[in-house]
Amino acid sequence: MIGGMKDWIEHFRAAAKGLTVSHVWRGYGSALLIEFGALRPPTLTRKDGTPGEPSGEIGLMIQSDWRIEDSCTIVCGSSSDDELWKPTFARLIDKHIIDVATFGRLPELLISLSEDLHIASFSTLESDPAWTLFDRRGSAEIVVGCWSGVITGEPARTA
Repeated sequence: MIGGMKDWIEHFRAAAKGLTVSHVWRGYGSALLIEFGALRPPTLTRKDGTPGEPSGEIGLMIQSDWRIEDSCTIVCGSSSDDELWKPTFARLIDKHIIDVATFGRLPELLISLSEDLHIASFSTLESDPAWTLFDRRGSAEIVVGCWSGVITGEPARTA
C-alpha cells in the first residue's frame, strides 16, 4: 500500500502521464468528470433506461468548484454559463496529461495537459477540497482524495 500524501500524487502522476483525455462529462449540478485513457463501456444504467457514462483507466471527479485554463485566461469554470461547457469540454478531448500536481495549504488538484490547458479544483465551500482521482487499471480500483486536509487513498471494491 502506498504511504503519504506525496506518494499518492506520485502514483497518479506516473499512472496518468501521457494518457489522453478520452471523455468529459457533467455530473450532478456543476460536477466535472474526466476520463483518461482507454474507455470501458458503461456499467450503470440511468433511471430512464439509457446507458450511463463510460469510464477510463484513470478518472477525475471535481464535485464543486473548478476551472479550465489556457495559457493566459480562464476558459470556463463551474460558475460559467452552461453554453460554454460543451465546447470547452470538446477542446480537452485527445489532449495528453503532462502533469498531476497539488497546490495550496489544503491540497487542491491541478492537471496540466498538452497545448497549455489546465484543469484546477478550487473549493470555496466549508469542508475539504472536493476532488477525487480513480485508478481503475488493476483488479481493485484505487480512490484518492483529500479528507481533513490530507491526501489519502484506499482500494475500493474489487472491480
